[in-house]
Amino acid sequence: MTAPATTEVDHLVPLLQQLTLEEKAALVQGADFWTTVPLPRIGLRAMTLSDGPAGVRGPRWDEREPSLNLPSGSALAASWDDALAYRYGAAAASEARRKDVDVVLGPTINLHRSPLGGRHFECFSEDPELTSGLAAAYVRGLQDNGVAACPKHYVANDSETDRFTVDVQLDDRPLRELYLAPFERAVADAGAWTIMSAYNSVRGVTMTENDLLETPLSSEWGFDGVVISDWTAVRSLDAVAASQDLAMPGPAPAWAGLVDAVREGGVSESDLDRKVLRLLLLAERVGALGADAAVTPNPVNARAFAREAAVEGTVLLANDGVLPLPPSLSRIAVIGHNALEARTQGGGSATVLPEQIVTPLDGIRTAFATTEVSYEIGAVVQEGVAEFPLEQISNPVTGDPGVRVSFFDADGAELFSEDRRSTALVWFGGDAPIAASRRVVLETDFVAAETGDVELGFAGANPGVLQVDGETVLDEEPAIEGTDLGAAFLNPPSLTATVAVQAGVARRIRLELRVNESESALSGALSATLGIAPERTDPDALIARAVASATDAEIAVVVVGTNSKVESEGYDRTDLALPGRQDDLVRAVAATGTPTVVVVNAGSPVELPWASDVAAIVQGYFGGQEFGTAVADVLTGTAEPGGRLPTSWPAALADVPVTAVTPTGGTLRYEEGIHIGYRAWLKDAAAPAFPFGHGLGYTTWSWGAAQRDGDALEVTIANTGARAGKQVVQVYAERADSSVERPVRWLVGYGVVRAAAGETVTARIALPTRRFAHWNGAGWQVEPGTYTLRIGASVAALNLELDWNINA
Repeated sequence: MTAPATTEVDHLVPLLQQLTLEEKAALVQGADFWTTVPLPRIGLRAMTLSDGPAGVRGPRWDEREPSLNLPSGSALAASWDDALAYRYGAAAASEARRKDVDVVLGPTINLHRSPLGGRHFECFSEDPELTSGLAAAYVRGLQDNGVAACPKHYVANDSETDRFTVDVQLDDRPLRELYLAPFERAVADAGAWTIMSAYNSVRGVTMTENDLLETPLSSEWGFDGVVISDWTAVRSLDAVAASQDLAMPGPAPAWAGLVDAVREGGVSESDLDRKVLRLLLLAERVGALGADAAVTPNPVNARAFAREAAVEGTVLLANDGVLPLPPSLSRIAVIGHNALEARTQGGGSATVLPEQIVTPLDGIRTAFATTEVSYEIGAVVQEGVAEFPLEQISNPVTGDPGVRVSFFDADGAELFSEDRRSTALVWFGGDAPIAASRRVVLETDFVAAETGDVELGFAGANPGVLQVDGETVLDEEPAIEGTDLGAAFLNPPSLTATVAVQAGVARRIRLELRVNESESALSGALSATLGIAPERTDPDALIARAVASATDAEIAVVVVGTNSKVESEGYDRTDLALPGRQDDLVRAVAATGTPTVVVVNAGSPVELPWASDVAAIVQGYFGGQEFGTAVADVLTGTAEPGGRLPTSWPAALADVPVTAVTPTGGTLRYEEGIHIGYRAWLKDAAAPAFPFGHGLGYTTWSWGAAQRDGDALEVTIANTGARAGKQVVQVYAERADSSVERPVRWLVGYGVVRAAAGETVTARIALPTRRFAHWNGAGWQVEPGTYTLRIGASVAALNLELDWNINA
């Protein structure tokens, strides 16, 4: 194995020589769920790691310690803006330091190989060039501010089904040209200080033991950082001989025998020393070693940046001229479950807890303060229980808004109690006192806003007894589906009972959960939500109410989207349909004749079978905590919709060229090779509903000329409209006479330009020769000759053409 560059670590060797074998073995494992082992005698403090590619949660999942909730990875990618990605990383660094976090576990830079991938909201794009540019910028933004980035998941972890055991089989060219490419740029260009190794295997070897951790990561790209395992991904001591540096969480059971293995000669101490040196170097970089303090990031106006980033990632898919909306409207009908209960982020470990969320309904009502804005749910999207609104619950002990949570041991003695401001609660392994508890009790007084029946219940993986005013209404154990315990922990099933409530009358709610009854991967951790499931009103009646509201309005804004059962860590999608009766809802509202604007609240592609029936479609992704404000900014024209699609959107799943995400016999074969995303669509000569790179604005553009300047391309365009605008200049290469298999067309560069009305601007886009190279099995090779560059506003809207010659 290759050690870090000697110039980087030579000065750390004396510290290494002070350590005992036991200390070195401890250092390469976590101290607990989120921190590394400290060694005060050498000046080493613990380093804290945190989830949060779209925000930084910190080591505790606690609403009392809120986090900035930024737009999802796919929303950031839709900006096509490396400068924004840098600022996004800087904002994450500011949050990290506020929460005493040293390593942010992100960005997630796996590719959108198939739209069925359940975690694509967290990833950037289907294209390696776009993903690479954004990844490198994000990493720089974090690390220039003293916080380590951890690009993940290395490598070929592009779907969730059987993610712990799946063996991905793929050829060298797609591995190098597609899936490794973003990691290469994050390391070789941006100097990532850590990398996360994935759960899956590649070519029969689990990634924490795979040679790919050494070659190309260290030996070719010069990585001198720490390879951190995905949580519980280290399976055996064989990972020590591989370039796997830190096993998380810790202490890692798979490395419990590490000291004995070294003493008995089964593991080389030099391999262990290499890992320790890298960990010490990381500690030095983040200010965890010696007297030098951590870098203090520049301050960030968090809410303003979240709003700007959401606008920049909002894609105007279609517009017949209805947008932007005039301020003089007298009545707007806002319809849709996601308008009221917006998804600002996807489900799973990337979840953060924002201090507040602006929903689309909130944003529209604020923007149209003098306009009558009505609301109807239209169609139920949410599945299972959602937490109680804070304003409707009070802690029975303190009387303050919230819930009392009490922990009891096996003998019934109370270990601890705490007062929380949410009834959606998570405790990770190691959080005291959950590990020692056998019963956990949540109590609150709930006051309904309306008289009627509610679906009261809880979501969790543990058996529970739910009582209302002392009467048991539920005594059941949720049925866990599948074998992914992590997915069950973060997105557990719900149990409900119908309970009559009266407006203004408090009901005492008590939930008792049995916990830690057996040794498992979930021991010492708990996830539980106490609350209310959606109403059981007849779906046709909900649509009829929405139709009546739309009929009486000048404009109908319908917000559709996914839920946590559709897009989340731990499982893939089975289709691309919107959940529930949302398609029926949109068709019915559009049929009223009222101009209908649809806002899509989804992190990755969904089918829009009614697209030709509506006046405009706005794709907002998971827009972060300022999602509603950004939606209103775009609808009113206060801001330009800044996004362009980072992923092709099909009209129907049956049209998609690459869909396989389910292993066969434990193996998932990437049979499509280098042809994924728009490359696959072009190869099949098929047309998606909305092509890669597509996005409209509120002005018009004239494409002038393109010319070469060394290894850069200069493209001149003019804003011919009446207002300022943004354009994304996209550059694709073609090589019809190539001697090797190539995509019909592939992205080689891009750049954002902004221009005032009537202004002409020039985009300068670097096109290094490597953008035209292919992997020949032994190295990168550039085929000499002439490439055709095609330049425009999407992969399907190409306005300019230029020959680009590369000499041998």
